[in-house]
Amino acid sequence: MANEQLKQLPAFDDFLLNLKVSNLSQETVYNYERDLEVLQNFLTEENIDFEKINKKTILNYKAYLASQDRKTAKDHETKKKLGGYSVNRMLSTLRSYLKFLIDMDYKPSISPSEIKLVKNERKHPRIGELEEIIKLIESPTEFEKNKIVAIRNRALLETLFSTGMRISELVNLKANQIDKTGKVFIKGKGKKERFVYLTPRAEKHIKNYMEIRGGIDSSYLFLPYRGKNVHQKDKKISTNYLQEKVKRYRELLGINVPISCHSIRHAFATYLAEKGASPTAIQILLGHESLDTTTRYVNASDKYAEGVFRKFHPLKD
Repeated sequence: MANEQLKQLPAFDDFLLNLKVSNLSQETVYNYERDLEVLQNFLTEENIDFEKINKKTILNYKAYLASQDRKTAKDHETKKKLGGYSVNRMLSTLRSYLKFLIDMDYKPSISPSEIKLVKNERKHPRIGELEEIIKLIESPTEFEKNKIVAIRNRALLETLFSTGMRISELVNLKANQIDKTGKVFIKGKGKKERFVYLTPRAEKHIKNYMEIRGGIDSSYLFLPYRGKNVHQKDKKISTNYLQEKVKRYRELLGINVPISCHSIRHAFATYLAEKGASPTAIQILLGHESLDTTTRYVNASDKYAEGVFRKFHPLKD
């Protein structure tokens, strides 16, 4: 539920309700709510009524989002600057909110079309070499002192690179989503359904984990572990835990290319492309709605681009 401050935003609860009945995921609804909380923090700090926002307000809001003086959704101070993609997500949230208000016959002081997104710098994406990715997903076996944690984290990372699923999909994975052939049923972002697939290698490590986990009755496949053979069967592993572990393994291995759970997903798509997989097939496996999103992964591969060049250039011979 929104806090008291957010009542200054008209029809705020109705906006969230509309998102929920539109069958958006709980995580997506939360992201919209969080973004609007940041907007409310800005309006409160600047002593501006929502009914009086104008083009200059939006300009100042963009500067606020890109500054180190910004406060988080929970009204905490932060010294971390937002990247262009995060700024644009928040601006897109404001657009959606304004469009909803118009649909509800509320006349905001500014049109959604006046919310212009910022220009993003196009960086050449970097992913780890395949050998580095392999070392990283094998690293829990080397670095974790606790055998259960080592086997579980190895299975987590093997599953992530085998399937290319999102980290949120991974930590929410249930055993009944996997069939005997290694086919995994996923209900992903926006509740879109798709199948991904386990390699025999990933299946082996999941089997190893299930054997050491024992017959614990839990809806989640991968469980938090608190020592003394105590698994938290009613909880799931947090995304922050797994992200921090990947960061730690990368540092211990001395890999200087930043590798995260998302970049392991990125590597999954890139290396499939390098082996000749079609963008359409990769799009299906990743659960992307738009092929444009998928081609960003495919085009990020220098080896893929070089292969296309050498195969199709008219004067290659």
